[in-house]
Amino acid sequence: MERDVAWKKYDEADLEALEQLAAEYIDFISDNKTERACAAAVVAQAEERGYRPLDEAVRDGRALATGDKVWALAHGKALMLAHIGQKPLAEGLNILGAHIDSPRLDLKQNPLAEANGLAFLDTHYYGGIKPYQWVALPLALHGVVVKTDGTVVEVNVGDDEGDPVFCVTDLLIHLASKQMGKKASEAVEGEDLDILVGNRPLVAAGSDDGDAEKEPVKAFVLKLLAEKYDMTEEDFLSAEIEAVPAGRARDLGFDRSMVIGYGQDDRVCAYTSLAAQLALDDAPEKTAVCVLVDKEEIGSVGATGMASQFFENTMAEIMELVGEGGPLLLRRALAASSMLSSDVSAGFDPAYASVFETKNSAFLGHGLVFNKYTGSRGKSGSNDASAEYVARIRRIMDDAGVSFQTAELGRVDAGGGGTIAYIPAKYGMNVIDSGVAVLSMHAPWEVTSKADIYEAFKGYEAFLKNA
Repeated sequence: MERDVAWKKYDEADLEALEQLAAEYIDFISDNKTERACAAAVVAQAEERGYRPLDEAVRDGRALATGDKVWALAHGKALMLAHIGQKPLAEGLNILGAHIDSPRLDLKQNPLAEANGLAFLDTHYYGGIKPYQWVALPLALHGVVVKTDGTVVEVNVGDDEGDPVFCVTDLLIHLASKQMGKKASEAVEGEDLDILVGNRPLVAAGSDDGDAEKEPVKAFVLKLLAEKYDMTEEDFLSAEIEAVPAGRARDLGFDRSMVIGYGQDDRVCAYTSLAAQLALDDAPEKTAVCVLVDKEEIGSVGATGMASQFFENTMAEIMELVGEGGPLLLRRALAASSMLSSDVSAGFDPAYASVFETKNSAFLGHGLVFNKYTGSRGKSGSNDASAEYVARIRRIMDDAGVSFQTAELGRVDAGGGGTIAYIPAKYGMNVIDSGVAVLSMHAPWEVTSKADIYEAFKGYEAFLKNA
């Protein structure tokens, strides 16, 4: 079965809406390169559309009713939006779930060092990366420094016009004969992903600072950090600073049909899920939920990952406030729910055709992708959606005129991957993976099609209204 290209069906109104959505998406992923930034931006957008903090309703004992909209935040890195529907929650929810973390380089807790007149920040990579892709690449630093008095200082340098950038150095080709003979996985080792941040020594006339004399470049970096962020070297211990590719996402291609940018896995699905949730003006038939979580790239662990109790606890609070409190009704609501695990899929790349099975691959420009199962080596670690649920999703997409396709993550035994889908499926709810096809997934710069972004938004909106 060959799915037609979505571009062929668009009229001028569609193209205008597509470009508007793409422009807003480019702004979102360019301005929010960390999970903290994404969460804060989502809360700001939600409040503009009438969402209110759930914790205030809980504190005040304020009941929730049909049409009410609330948001909840977990440690500043995961969040959930709920638009209360017309039916009792115990009859089920319609849920969109995506993740807002992306592969990157994290600064270690004791990162700053000087060697031979150069200052470096040591890193530990986060998520699945190819280390050689991160050398000789302009990097920005984003994150927070939390001081012992509780003060939170935001760090954001490398993306504003006029900012300096940083990089991991590479070995010149003239001396790289041994390196070039290594396997790609060994050419650049993770421990060597040190970020170059300075070369100028501190010159302090009459100073008796022995450390400054021994490591003057490091001392000058610390002086600059103290002036800009009022931080000391000790403050790195309680900092979360991420090194990410510097620069804005941009249109790609002569025809401007694609987007190239950092972090599209999975912020392309997070943003379209958010846009679909916020597009619901009237109370939906079933309560609509958008949950955006952290830590998917490292197993959905921790207090902000999907495997935490954040989602379940938040639902328990909401059900209490709508008058459906109690563990049994909560279990009934979760088991009766339907979910789209909104995560990206591997786009077919003709340059690497050997790892794909063509008739079960996702193609850029052919619309929203559904993966009945993911996993690897015999579907290991996968949620596998039922045929009945797939049929229902097909009907919803067809009725809404959404272009969609189905795919697997490459050839059998070629690899594979996973999403958050298997975690909410433990409640007994119907879950299927759906998202946008991506080229160069997990590379510093990833590629998506504007048509697929548009169809994802339309598909997610149709799901929230009709599932």
